[in-house]
Amino acid sequence: MFWSLLLGWVWLQLLEVPDPNAVPHYGSGVVLFGLSAVVELLGEPFWVLAQAQMFVKLKVIAESLSVILKSVLTAFLVLWSPHWGLYIFSLAQLFYTAVLVLCYVIYFTKLLGSSESTKQQTLPVSRMTDMLPSITRSREDMAVAATVLESLLKLALLVGLTITIFGFAYSQLALDIYGGVMLSSGSGPVLLRSYCLYVLLLAINGVTECFTFAAMSKEEVDRYNFTMLALSSSFLVLSYLLTQWCGSVGFILANCFNMGIRITQSLCFIHRYYRKSPHRPLVGLCLSPALLGAFALSGGITGISEVLLCCEQGWPARLAHIAVGALCLGMTIGTAFLTETRLIHFVRTQLGVSRLADKTL
Repeated sequence: MFWSLLLGWVWLQLLEVPDPNAVPHYGSGVVLFGLSAVVELLGEPFWVLAQAQMFVKLKVIAESLSVILKSVLTAFLVLWSPHWGLYIFSLAQLFYTAVLVLCYVIYFTKLLGSSESTKQQTLPVSRMTDMLPSITRSREDMAVAATVLESLLKLALLVGLTITIFGFAYSQLALDIYGGVMLSSGSGPVLLRSYCLYVLLLAINGVTECFTFAAMSKEEVDRYNFTMLALSSSFLVLSYLLTQWCGSVGFILANCFNMGIRITQSLCFIHRYYRKSPHRPLVGLCLSPALLGAFALSGGITGISEVLLCCEQGWPARLAHIAVGALCLGMTIGTAFLTETRLIHFVRTQLGVSRLADKTL
């Protein structure tokens, strides 16, 4: 709450505020986005618990349902009350966080109200924590924890890279379809592309930081939190400087820098943690040359396609651009299935476990 109020005040009082006639409801939008951040933070313990227990299906359903409902609400408000301006996006973001938190609360409330045998099968103290050497330091547990961490890192990297590569080439088209020339001709595409990069870093940080907090001792967590507090000050300064230098894109870049620092700290901890063992879970951040080539080729082809086909040549050219992206995406996914067989096995295994747990509830 404190940081939401402080950063909201900085955003409204110290940074440049657009003309109310050009961008109405700007102040209210900032307030609602701050409130959505507070709501999302309230659901963070449930997210961490789901991450620790490897409730993959729960996370997929919660995230998918939230995004779908947010998109439906945004589209409805744009068609019904386009004059609301930023109210539409801020209300949709608040609705997204509320639905996301509600999904986790309902699931765990239902789980806690179930029988003891069901709880033990579905929530065995802490499936992820039990695998961490900070709880039980057997070699077998270290091996399992390293395998899980490696798979989750690779999964996060693949999803994040897919969003980043294809997001760069299709940001302008998405904004053009959504809001017309007003959104696609200005700084909107650059903002969306920057956010795609932020999503990649956010995905990797979610996995690394979850492991780090689970494996750290209480003293290490306290030191880590103190470091994060110190970095918050540098983040505020960097946000101000970058925003003055390159506008609203600077704020996203500052967030990328902050996320990069957090990832680096977590990676250093994981490296030290497994330094004396034969396990190297950080290889999950290394993709096969064939898959890297598929991503690079897809990025190049879709980038050229965007230049040639998007977005002033009518719908036939737009549909052709979409078809190019679909083919490249299919090629990339197919390459991932052929080269990342261990990851595919891990995902299928976890989905099978989640399906078995659902049947017992």
